[in-house]
Amino acid sequence: MTLVPDTSAVIDGRVSERIDDSDGQTVLIPEAVVGELESQANAGYDSGWSGLEELQRLAALADAGTIELRYVGRRASEGEQAAASEGEVDAIIRDVAADNDATLLSSDIVQSEVAKAKGIDVTYVEPEIDSDGELPIVEFFGDETMSVHLKTGTKPKAKRGALDGMSYKTIDETVSTEAQMDEWADEIESLARSSSDGFVELSEPGMTIIQYEDYRIAVARPPFSDGIEITAVRPIAKTTLDDYVFDDRLRERLLEQERGVLISGSPGAGKSTFAQAVAEFLTDNDYAVKTMEKPRDLQVGDDITQYTALGGDMATTADSLLLVRPDYTIYDEVRKTEDFDVFADMRLAGVGMVGVVHATRAIDALQRLVGRVELGMIPQVVDTVVYIEAGEVHTVYDVTTEVKVPEGLTAEDLARPVIQVADFETGTPAYEIYTFNRQVITVPLDDEAGSDTGVDRIAKQEIEREIRSVARGHVSVELTGQNNAIVYVEESDISYVIGKGGGRISDIEDRLGIDIDVRTHEDNPDAGGAATNGSGGGGVEAEPAGEIVQPEITARHVVIRMDGHVGETVEVRADDEYLFTATVSSGGDIQISRGSAIAEELEDAIDRKQQITVIPA
Repeated sequence: MTLVPDTSAVIDGRVSERIDDSDGQTVLIPEAVVGELESQANAGYDSGWSGLEELQRLAALADAGTIELRYVGRRASEGEQAAASEGEVDAIIRDVAADNDATLLSSDIVQSEVAKAKGIDVTYVEPEIDSDGELPIVEFFGDETMSVHLKTGTKPKAKRGALDGMSYKTIDETVSTEAQMDEWADEIESLARSSSDGFVELSEPGMTIIQYEDYRIAVARPPFSDGIEITAVRPIAKTTLDDYVFDDRLRERLLEQERGVLISGSPGAGKSTFAQAVAEFLTDNDYAVKTMEKPRDLQVGDDITQYTALGGDMATTADSLLLVRPDYTIYDEVRKTEDFDVFADMRLAGVGMVGVVHATRAIDALQRLVGRVELGMIPQVVDTVVYIEAGEVHTVYDVTTEVKVPEGLTAEDLARPVIQVADFETGTPAYEIYTFNRQVITVPLDDEAGSDTGVDRIAKQEIEREIRSVARGHVSVELTGQNNAIVYVEESDISYVIGKGGGRISDIEDRLGIDIDVRTHEDNPDAGGAATNGSGGGGVEAEPAGEIVQPEITARHVVIRMDGHVGETVEVRADDEYLFTATVSSGGDIQISRGSAIAEELEDAIDRKQQITVIPA
């Protein structure tokens, strides 16, 4: 008998187990199989290494004279290898079986059926499944176990306890060996592939994401990780909205019309648990609800269809959902820019959206939209923010927009669109978000005694900027009231700042809507009679040196790269002279439109070979 195994049969080890002691058995290994196994092993797939181990077992049987082993045919070309998922390599293997009048051995049902259709003798063997139908690591889970963490060379650990008292602890004193970890990982994957209760969500070199029943399991292997690691997570509670304490108007808000809601909180705070409670609540009130998840691990009823990334792309999933027309879609989790784009597109198309977002404060969830969604559109995309802490609803914000003068400013010509973030229960304004000097700023409205508010800091920076444009020496600013400030400058700069007949300082006051008193540094009680060394300083502490940057000038922008400082507010200086204040975008840069006054100052400083530095604001 002559056998030609395909890649699936070699990987599963189904060739050597079919060898008996009779003489005359010949095994022909297609070179296309060898090439595919080699490619998988080089890419870090365990399947490639399993297949190579089976070939070594067959070589040992050939050395013992039990079988005749030959390698035949040709290797797949680069193009054929790239199209392996479309059957190009399988076709080469079938040709080898047909040309040698051999029996094709396969664990691939599609390959077997195609071979039968082409008149090739084929033997199909079910994929080997070692599991007895139970998750092999289920013994590590108790009633209050949220996650189990296993790794080669370490003791098993778990996160256990209530949501408000979770602890990470060792649960077994036995150190996990590599062989044991490998066995657990193989059994988990086999169980997920063979059971109707499980599926493989993601399979990449070194990382497999599996969903089995209500367990989400991540299996990491070298070279992606430094050892085999298994992390299994499951929800420890399924709740309804009745289990949460909050204003009943939130329920009414969700039902009166489709909304844009962000559910935020720290990892493990209970965001997804609350999201599934919202999904069930909406379904029970006759709304059509779908989910978008990767991986799909929300524990929702059968009436709610759970979708994942179609072709690896949530945008494609969204296009399909728009044809289905759900009333609400639960998006778990919204993290990357493309996720926010999809969320916004679906919301603006009229679909109610509930997004789950990682954030350490309620306002941080909303700020993640800044720079990703046009500022004026944010309240149309998100009108409600729910912050979860320790499994409870901690904060709910109502998000609206209004054209007004921002809180703390007075000049009527400073009116602009302002996003107002208010406490949902009391209606008390908590934050305002608006553009100021071409930068988007978030200003807290709960002033603390003895500390500058966001408006105070902005006012100081803008006053200093205006004065620096006419003064030659050091400048510092002191706010003495909501609409009053004292500016301290060098004595030689007094006349330049005030201008002829007070005209220059009057123009600055009119632009800013603030009354300014100009004095020398000697009049500054905090400076001790010494010249100050920057805004708001008393001449005592030296300014931080800052980070030296090299701005890039493009056709439309001057760009300052600030990787690692996303969301931070910084000051940009030239040779330690203040230029402007900016917030680093989600892309890790500051972009200033060319032609603006700020860009012209920055370009002029670059042309003069001045050192450009950035320091925290």
